[in-house]
Amino acid sequence: MTDDALAPEPLPAPRIADESIQLVDARNRPCGSAPRATMRRYRYWHRATYIVVRNAAGDICVQRRTLTKEVFPGGLDLAAGGVVGAGEAVHLAARRELAEELGIVGVPLHHVLEFVHAAGGHHIFGSAYLVDYDGPLRLQAEEVAEASWHSPAEALALDGVTPDTRQAVEALWRAGRLGEAP
Repeated sequence: MTDDALAPEPLPAPRIADESIQLVDARNRPCGSAPRATMRRYRYWHRATYIVVRNAAGDICVQRRTLTKEVFPGGLDLAAGGVVGAGEAVHLAARRELAEELGIVGVPLHHVLEFVHAAGGHHIFGSAYLVDYDGPLRLQAEEVAEASWHSPAEALALDGVTPDTRQAVEALWRAGRLGEAP
């Protein structure tokens, strides 16, 4: 066997969507917009949505990110969501992301809390939402490789969880919105 046969397959090149992102200042006040690639390169403050999908058993939906995601490829997301587009209302961004990633539409979206994620070069004002849902999921092939259901404790114990979605779920748990915290 050659060394080439043992080498792992290279990761696919990340795809950065060419969209305009709402930029904010360090106090979460809108201050312009920039293409996503520019926002990432210069680590600008921006807004993002985090929609935790909970079923009747109290489990939450955990998504495996595709290998072409620009940030945390192959990682685990404990929430659907994403960045807020330029001029887009946060609650509308949450509905859009939930529909795009998991195919969930027409369900009540409950805003629970706001948080700041400033770690690893990311500067995010996060808006966390809860959705109760027991229907089928329609995964967005470009972003979601697979989805599974776990109790909040199991989900938080998984390896490879993205730090921002971990923070969102931990905040929801501490707020008493995902059952009793450990």
